[in-house]
Amino acid sequence: MYNIRLTPDRDVRAEKVRIGKIAALVIRPKTPVKGAPGVLWIHGGGYITGMKEMVYMSRAIDLVKKFGAVVVAPDYRLAIRHPYPAALKDCYRALLYVKSHAQQLGINKDQIMVGGESAGGGLCAALCMLARDKGSVNIAFQMPLYPMMNNLDTESSVDNHGKVWNTRRNHFGWRMYLRGGAKRRVSPYAAAAGQTNWAGLPPAYTFVGDGEPFYSETLDYIRKLQEANIEASADVWHSDMHAFDMLRPDLPESRKAIRKFEEAFAYAVEHYFAEN
Repeated sequence: MYNIRLTPDRDVRAEKVRIGKIAALVIRPKTPVKGAPGVLWIHGGGYITGMKEMVYMSRAIDLVKKFGAVVVAPDYRLAIRHPYPAALKDCYRALLYVKSHAQQLGINKDQIMVGGESAGGGLCAALCMLARDKGSVNIAFQMPLYPMMNNLDTESSVDNHGKVWNTRRNHFGWRMYLRGGAKRRVSPYAAAAGQTNWAGLPPAYTFVGDGEPFYSETLDYIRKLQEANIEASADVWHSDMHAFDMLRPDLPESRKAIRKFEEAFAYAVEHYFAEN
């Protein structure tokens, strides 16, 4: 059985806030940590499904419990009814909310981080690019986990029959999100793999399974950041199950992936700051 939980943990407290037209969850430790990092965490779901409550089964919840981080999880609009750029606009408003409410949230405004899984990882990467280009928020660290960021087939996403997510579902998700642009190169805000200017993006950490569709685009993203002299790293785990760490946290590979993710976050808390 999958160990899926979508309800608050007893070690944290959560409140619902409005950010423009969408709702978001703000999750804090019951005992606040002074100058905590603020994390905007974006849920997955192929751009077509998912909800903010998925944060409780994501890597983000342990950032609250173990590191005292404050997490904001937006309920961005989904592509079945609202194609690009609706989701990115919602996430951008949420990022501005984190910056403008840093004091109320109890976070260090110079340590705003962004993360997410799958489509949320793709939105994380695109959001870092948008914030850089607008000069609006300096993001200290990004965590786009097994990100959905290339609308064009890659070596690993073509003819993929992995568990949970595969080529057929991937094509459908991109068709819904991009409508007529699903099979051509689009703005990097829409599909982050299309970026050509990698300078000035935040340091990054990610991990991915070696048999899932997003294996190639994940490693390509990290390679391009490294080529731009940005600190970036990725761990690869043996799995063809997309989001294996969320759906099967009991697996040995999941336990190792979770431990390495938390080590990377601990390093980021000590080393990565961006003045706002």
